[in-house]
Amino acid sequence: MTKKDEKIHKNGPLIGIDVGGTGIKGGVVDLKKGKLVGDRLRIPTPQPATPEAVAEVIAQIVDELSSRSDAPAKGSPVGVTFPGIIQHGVVRSAANVDKSWIDTDIDSLLTKRLDRPVEVINDADAAGLAEARYGAGEGVNGTVLVITLGTGIGSAFIFNGHLVPNAELGHLEVDGHDAETKASAVARERDGLSWEEYSVLLQRYLSHVEFLFSPELFIIGGGISKRSDEYFPHLKLRTPIVTAELKNDAGIVGAALDVALHHKLAK
Repeated sequence: MTKKDEKIHKNGPLIGIDVGGTGIKGGVVDLKKGKLVGDRLRIPTPQPATPEAVAEVIAQIVDELSSRSDAPAKGSPVGVTFPGIIQHGVVRSAANVDKSWIDTDIDSLLTKRLDRPVEVINDADAAGLAEARYGAGEGVNGTVLVITLGTGIGSAFIFNGHLVPNAELGHLEVDGHDAETKASAVARERDGLSWEEYSVLLQRYLSHVEFLFSPELFIIGGGISKRSDEYFPHLKLRTPIVTAELKNDAGIVGAALDVALHHKLAK
């Protein structure tokens, strides 16, 4: 660890940015508690959501957060989530943003634009990392699967507290279909399913995932995790299943934790 890193570590918090299809959110994260320091800042995602346009909004958010009294040390690294597969800092898929992102070296783009180190992580992976460290998966050994039910099905694969990146479990085939086309929250609304009807489809999906990976714990996130009492009672799984705890802050917290781990600013 360099002298500069020691100074950053002593200052504690880091900035996390969560890029979504409709909004880009950021906050200063206390890595000891896994919570935001002060208010979250959100700016609508530019349309079209090209690399340059998104980078500009991220820079605006980082500038505002850096001006706060509880901001991290100047030049400290920034963690960013992205709604796509990230491999060695390069975007490999782009479902809810402009297709020009594909094959973009997002780490280099943002590091250059912000003039400070940046690490980018898949958005579901970030949420899972945060949930495993600070939320419902804290202290759980073995395999923890964080499944987010929203527009599609996002997933994060955690083993003994460590992330196995880019596990796209929402694209597993179940009953001849891409799982997220049948068992996502949007699919339930689209098909007008009752919670009991929806739980049958979710059961098929989770049973398949359970058979493949034998996890110690399922953590369910996404908007409909708030309604878990409507469908959890209908599910019959060997694996314990709980709702995510960090809610809308999970991506921001996970992004900050990821960059801290990369720069050895967190254990």
